[in-house]
This record gives sequence, C-alpha cells and structure tokens, in this order.
Amino acid sequence: MITIKDSVHDHIEVEGVGAALLDTPPVQRLRRVSQLGTASLVYPSANHTRFEHSLGVYTLATRALEHLDIRGEDESAVRAAALLHDIGHAPYSHTLEDLLYHRTGRQHDDVEDLLSGAVADILLAHDIEPDRIAGLIAGDGRLGQLIAGELDVDRMDYLVRDAHHTGVPYGTIDIERLLRALRFVDGDLVLAEGNVQTAESLLVARALMNPTVYNHHVTRITKRMLQRATERLLESEAVSARTVARMDDPALQVALREAEGAAPLARRLADRRLYKRAIWAEYGDVGQDRAGELIEAAPEEIRDIEATIAERAGVDVDQVLVDVQDPPSMQESTTRVIVNGEIRRLPAQSTVVRALEQAQREQWRLGVYAPPDRTEAVGRAAEAVLGLEIAGSRIAETDSPGRYAALTDFGGDSA
Repeated sequence: MITIKDSVHDHIEVEGVGAALLDTPPVQRLRRVSQLGTASLVYPSANHTRFEHSLGVYTLATRALEHLDIRGEDESAVRAAALLHDIGHAPYSHTLEDLLYHRTGRQHDDVEDLLSGAVADILLAHDIEPDRIAGLIAGDGRLGQLIAGELDVDRMDYLVRDAHHTGVPYGTIDIERLLRALRFVDGDLVLAEGNVQTAESLLVARALMNPTVYNHHVTRITKRMLQRATERLLESEAVSARTVARMDDPALQVALREAEGAAPLARRLADRRLYKRAIWAEYGDVGQDRAGELIEAAPEEIRDIEATIAERAGVDVDQVLVDVQDPPSMQESTTRVIVNGEIRRLPAQSTVVRALEQAQREQWRLGVYAPPDRTEAVGRAAEAVLGLEIAGSRIAETDSPGRYAALTDFGGDSA
C-alpha cells in the first residue's frame, strides 16, 4: 500500500493494481499536464495537475465501491479505470481537445492504444483485460457510470479540487452524502430517496463554476490563443497531431517557441501579454439561428470568418480570434433520483434545475479577441461580418493590461 497526502482528500491509500500502475509513464506524465489548462493565468494558484485529480478520482471510486458493496474483480477494474481515466489527455487538458480531434479523430477518453506496454502487463497480471478498462473509461456498462456518467466520481473530484486551487468557493459539494446516496437500480446509477437537494447542489456548483472558472473570459481568451499557436505549429509540419496529443505541457511550450508561426503567440502567453475582448456577445445578441450556425461550423469555416474580419479591420489574420462556446447544456441535469419510490429525472422534480438550465443559456457568450490596440477596429469589423447590431456586444478593454480575476468578475462582464 502507498499512502499519499492530498490537498483535498487528506491521505489517499493506493493499493493493489492502483499501486502497481502509479509509477507507469502514462500515469506519471499526468504530473506535467495542468488540470485547468490556461486558467492559472487568471487564478495563479490553479496549478494543479491531472495526476492529483486522478488520485482523487481513485479514492472517491474506492469509497463509492465500499458504499455500493462491490468487491472482487469489479472493484479492481473500477479502481484501475479511475486511476487511468485521464491518460488520454493532451497538453493543457481540454484546451486542445477539439483541435486535435479534427486531426486525429480521437477524444481524450479513447485510450485503447495507451493501455499497452507496462500498463497492459500490470492489468493482465491482476486478471484485468485492458479492453474492459477502456470501456469503463468511456462510460460503458453499469460500472462505467461511476467513471463517466451523470453522477461520476470524476465530476465530484474536479469540482471540489478546482474550487480549492482557484480559491473560488462555488465548487463546494457534500461528497460524502453523494457517495452514500448512490444506488444501482435496474442497472442505472441513481440517488436514493430524499436526495433531490443533494443532486441540486452538484448542479448549482457546476453552474457557478462555469462562468467564474471554466468559461471566465480570460480563460477563454488564453485558450483560444493557445489553440491558434498550436494550429500554426501543426501547419509547420514540424510535428504531427498525434505527437502533440502525447506531449506534456512543457514539451508543447518548447515546440511552440521553436516554430516560427507559433512563436509570437507562445511568447505572448509566456509573458501574459494577452489579447482582449473586441466582441463579447450574448446568445440573444447573436440570435438563435446564427448562434446555431456558428456552434455547428467546422474549424475551416471559423478560420474563414476570422480572415474576413481581419481583412475588413486591416490587421493580420493572427490578430483576430473567434471563440464560439459550446451549446448551453448541463449533462448533470439528466441525473436520476428516487422520489416516493419511483425513479425520476431531476428536471421533472426540481424547479432549481430548470432555472439552472435557463442560466446556462444566459451565460453563453460569443467572443472575438484581438491585441489591445486592435480591439476597436476588430470589434467594428466583427459586428459587420457577424451581423451583430447590439452595441453592448462590443467591449473596450484597452484601458489596462490583462489582470487576474477579481470578485467583480464573478459571473459578470467587467473588462
């Protein structure tokens, strides 16, 4: 058994297949992959890694298995999947996932090719088939819901861990109550009777963390800058998309600085000389049809829009970044709870959840970013190209250099 001191869960005990997997290269690589991508440029203490998070998921999975009285081979398989569930992440976690997916066809939970070598040897030595672990990580089957589902331990850990490391209080949830309330009913993972409010608390935490951390405007700006720099690196053909996907954060930083087309943006990120918002448009400003078109647009179409805006504004194309947020949604809102002896979907039972679903729509933003001295020209050009007519969509951010998150930023649109 190995005992590890954790900042969130105190002492984590890793044993059996988990202890054997701990020092394999795919797991140790996660020490060099940031959990929140570029969010540390907003919250300086948000420098935790996928390795810490994976340990957290492992210990929460262990506790969930105990409460559910799952033992033997199933227990070992879920523990292994919990520790390995993030080994497919690219550098900076989710930041580059869509970019690389369009070039490789692989998401971060497609880990079949990584469950080889030393990892496969360890799994097989513990009578666990690597294919079974790949399925659990993808959320397949009854036990896969514990790793990747509406009530998974992955979500429980990252909410409290991200809140802890950013200093934002909104991700606090009652993990012990959630774990104790888990039940399998006809193969579905649900919350036991009397836990509607427990489920609501999970959704409230996620809904508040979205605008304050995950979709904070500076996080989104830096994410888009890193994506553009990586696009230029891939266009240089110095490395392939599959190679980038297996890098860690430091390796990608070096590669970006050495690629001529990527270096300017890489230096800006390293020195925190960030682009600013030229457009920050609400869902209603963009319109449902136009927002839908942009959300569904292929990367090539977004690049064409950026080029058109740049030409109209008289700036270089790399000085215009269009950032289309994913459609408003809450996967957790499909959570099932037992009420009066029957299983019900949470939105049907909770007015709080229905309100949160509406809040997700209100938090959606379309962003267009540019260097500080180009925001005015780019903003005007973007309004014309995108067909926006709401003056409030344009944000002037030229009065001060990029700064870190303040309380006034929480949920608001301050510059």
